[in-house]
Amino acid sequence: MFDIIYNPNSAKGNGEKAFKQIAAELDKRGISYVAHPTTYATHAIDLARELSLIPGTKLLVMGGDGTFSEVLNGIENFENVTIGLIPCGTGNDFARALKIPQKPLEALKKILDGKEQYTDYIQLDNKRCINCCGAGLDVDTLNRYATMKAFKGKMKYYAALFDVLLHYKFHRLRLTVDGKTIEKNVFIICMANGQYIGGGMPIAPHSDPFDGKLDVVVINEMKKRKILGVLLKFLRGKHIGLPCTETYRADSAKIEILDQGMIQIDGEVFDARALNGKIVSGKLKIFA
Repeated sequence: MFDIIYNPNSAKGNGEKAFKQIAAELDKRGISYVAHPTTYATHAIDLARELSLIPGTKLLVMGGDGTFSEVLNGIENFENVTIGLIPCGTGNDFARALKIPQKPLEALKKILDGKEQYTDYIQLDNKRCINCCGAGLDVDTLNRYATMKAFKGKMKYYAALFDVLLHYKFHRLRLTVDGKTIEKNVFIICMANGQYIGGGMPIAPHSDPFDGKLDVVVINEMKKRKILGVLLKFLRGKHIGLPCTETYRADSAKIEILDQGMIQIDGEVFDARALNGKIVSGKLKIFA
């Protein structure tokens, strides 16, 4: 028996359509389930908290990175729960990192195969992060995305990105990683468990959500005439190895914002000035 947490409004109603496909397939196979549609912001947190108190819970989570992140933050007892992710959101970046099929029925087939393993997540001071958190360009783009009325979905994200780049300002921060602290101006900085942000942009192409390590990627300040070229490489994951890029693989890291910039955690923007993260392995069990 499965409990299904799903966001019916994810990706402009695609969540409801995907749920009907999954429900029909489970009915066809004679597999019982209980549906738990989310009806308000953070509802998935409350549902996951309640369901994780029940031993042997098999939880299907349908939505995008935001829904997956909420479920992770709601879990009270990790030993009781095994999670299957069915992507049906706008970005689906963490599902992409796990190589989960983007079509709901194909993802369900993988879950029903029953193979289980543990995936990592990032523990922050007051929150858990399933995919990526950081500051700089992605936060500015998400803020612009929220106010932009033209376009939809991924096209809207790219339009917001282009608009931000027209008058971009680098952000000042302090980074502590591997016992070393440095202040710098950055284009973008990311603590990564997954590999992608923004619906498939490979910010940390070598990150592995099963390796027990936190990947930190920094693209430093550069001459503005070089931004477009670096961005084009970034969109293809070719920014790694450029002179302006630094990468670290560590157990923990801390980012402190020294200007008026904000942070993002799994695509949600917070008006906060610090990210203090460490990798956690061997707790979050998923259907691989």
